[in-house]
Amino acid sequence: MNVPFFIARKVAASGQRSFSRLIIRIAIVAVALSTSVMIVATALIAGFKHEISEKIFGFWGHIHITEADVNRTLLDVFPIEKEQEFYPSLDTMGPVEYWKPFSLLGMEFPSTMMNRKTHGGVRHIQVFGLMPGIIETKNAIEGIILKGISEDFDWAFLDKYLQEGERLDLSDTTASDGILISRQTADRLDLKTGDRFIVYFVESNQQLRRAFRIQGIYKTGLEEYDLKFALVDIRKIQQMLNWEENQVAGFEVFVDDIRDLQVLSEYIYVEKLPREMYAETIRDKFPSIFEWLTLQDINEQVILALMLIVGIINMVTALLILILERTNMIGILKAVGQRNWGIRQIFLYYGMFILGLGLFWGNLIGIGLCLLQKHFKIITLSEANYYLSVAPVELNPLTVLGLNLLTTVVTLVFLLLPSYLVSRIRPVQAIRFK
Repeated sequence: MNVPFFIARKVAASGQRSFSRLIIRIAIVAVALSTSVMIVATALIAGFKHEISEKIFGFWGHIHITEADVNRTLLDVFPIEKEQEFYPSLDTMGPVEYWKPFSLLGMEFPSTMMNRKTHGGVRHIQVFGLMPGIIETKNAIEGIILKGISEDFDWAFLDKYLQEGERLDLSDTTASDGILISRQTADRLDLKTGDRFIVYFVESNQQLRRAFRIQGIYKTGLEEYDLKFALVDIRKIQQMLNWEENQVAGFEVFVDDIRDLQVLSEYIYVEKLPREMYAETIRDKFPSIFEWLTLQDINEQVILALMLIVGIINMVTALLILILERTNMIGILKAVGQRNWGIRQIFLYYGMFILGLGLFWGNLIGIGLCLLQKHFKIITLSEANYYLSVAPVELNPLTVLGLNLLTTVVTLVFLLLPSYLVSRIRPVQAIRFK
C-alpha cells in the first residue's frame, strides 16, 4: 500500500473544508489559465505561419530556377531555354538522401555526420515570365507586373482565391489576351470581369502597348502581391520581349514537404542543373517576409515562458500554504517514525492532484476555444496588415501533448523546493502548533 498517496487523498478530500481551499482553487485556475493560453497561442502562431507560408509558396512556388548571371532581384530576368533535361521530368523526383551533422538540444556536432532522407521530393514544375507595365483606363493609371504562365500552370492554389470569372484559356494556338487581376486593382481602377484596358511597356527604348480583357478577379489576401501582380499568357510576354517561343524567364518548383526546402534546393542546383542556371528558395528571394514570420517564434517562446512562470508561482505558493496548514499533521507523522521523504511525497501527490485538475480544465478550455475559432471564425483580422481575414488555428496533438508534459515536469521540479520545508519542521514544536 502506498501510504503517502493514501494520506494525500485523505488530505485532498478534507482540504475542501479547510481555509486553504480558496488558495487551492486559485492555483487550479492559474494552471488552467496558463495551459489554455499556451495551447491557444501555439495553435494561432502555427496556423498563422502555415497559412502565410502556403500563400507565398502557392503564388511563387518553393524554388526558382533562373539564369545564373542575373541579379537576385525579382524583375531581373534573362531568357533561358525551356527545353531542359530536368523539365518537366523533375516533378518525378522522389526523396533524396543527404548527410547532416548530428545535433542534440539545438547544438550541432560537425565531426559526426548522419545519413538522412528527405520527407518527399518534387511535386510540380512550371515555367514563368515577368514584365512590368502600366495599366491605363479611362479614369486612372496603375503600375503592374505581369506574370506569364503556361499550360503547365498548377491552378490548385489560385482556384481557391478566384472570386469572379474563370481561369485563363491557354490551350489555343494563339496567345490569349485574357488577364487575371486582383480585387484591389479592380476596385481601384473601377474594373470588372469582361472589361478591356491597355497596358503600356517599355522595351529597347520603345513604348509598346497591348490590350487585355479581364477574364477573372482573384484575391489572395497577400496585399503586397495583390497590389502589384496580374497573370497573363506567357506568350504575350515572349512577344513583347522579342523572345522565342521556347524561351522563358525561369522555372517554379513545388516540393512535397516544406521541411525539405533547403536540402532539395541545394540538391537540384548541384545535381540537376547545368552550370549556367541557379536554384534559389523563395525564402532567400523574399527574406523580409520570412524573417517577420520567424519573429513569431520569439513571441511564442515569451508567451510560453510567462505562462509557465505564472503556473509555477501559484503552485509553489499553494504548496507552501498547504504545508504550513498541515504542520501539526507533519509533526505527528514524524513522531510515529515517518521519514521526511515520505511526508514530502504526500504534498507532492497533493500538488499533482491540483496540477492535474488545472491541466484538465486548461486543455478543455484551450482546445475548445481553438475549435470554436476554427469552425465559427469568431476572431477576424485586418487583411491589409496580417494577410489573413480570419485568425487561423492549427491544432497539433503532439504539440498539445508536449505542452502538457512540459508543464507537468517543470512544475513538479519546482514543487520539490517548497517540499524541503518539511525536513525543517521539528515534531515537538509541530505537534504543539495551532
